[in-house]
Amino acid sequence: MNVVVCVKRVPETGEAEVNITEDGKNIKGDKLVYDINETDNYALEEALRLKERLGGSLTVVSVGGEDADEQLRTCLAKGADSAIRLDDNKFVGSDGFAIARILCAAIKDLNADLVLTGCMASDDGYAQVGVQLAAMLGLPHATLVTDIHIENTTAEVRCELEGGLATVFEIELPAVIAVQTGINEPRYASFRGIKEAMSREIKVLGLCDLPLNEDDVGEAGSRIRVEKLFIPPVEKMAQLLEGSAEETASELASILKEKGLI
Repeated sequence: MNVVVCVKRVPETGEAEVNITEDGKNIKGDKLVYDINETDNYALEEALRLKERLGGSLTVVSVGGEDADEQLRTCLAKGADSAIRLDDNKFVGSDGFAIARILCAAIKDLNADLVLTGCMASDDGYAQVGVQLAAMLGLPHATLVTDIHIENTTAEVRCELEGGLATVFEIELPAVIAVQTGINEPRYASFRGIKEAMSREIKVLGLCDLPLNEDDVGEAGSRIRVEKLFIPPVEKMAQLLEGSAEETASELASILKEKGLI
């Protein structure tokens, strides 16, 4: 089975101080730590397990600059067979739709039996690249997938729904599956794998290497444009009530009445 996994380099902002660039359209990344997008990491692990069980090849693909080589080499160190980085100044400003178009142009001739992506990127939260990529490739798809079982040319998938519910259905391969966290336990790269990955080739393709033109990528090829980013202002602070249960309940009732909530 030939599997392609799409991965993205994203900043870890959970416990970091985030600052906006002067143009207001991005965050300053010079002091941030970057890693593989969380759900993409789960997709990679699922692909590695499929390769170990069914054989075949695993190719990782990423849209990004030279810095993304670090994440691609991590994928190679874990067991991916090849890596492709899609890099061009014309790609800057691409939204999820344009990114899917770029990925599609690179993937469509790879003869993949299965394309795996994360269900959402932690930096922009679009949650649309996987499903749009499937539409552009003309393949069936499933998203928010928490379990995959493949027999012959059929994949049985479990998809997460709202309220703790799930649905299970079958799709025919080739297909695109967008993976949710928790589907597996991602492995760490071994020291030997990391050392060997440092000398592995990463194929780099630009706009001129793909069947696309300038109007298909970047802001010109996007449906969404970022006008402004900002840090949400702190407008209200929490009020702590102290005392016995009776005292705090009475005080809470008074506050709610004062604000016209009861």
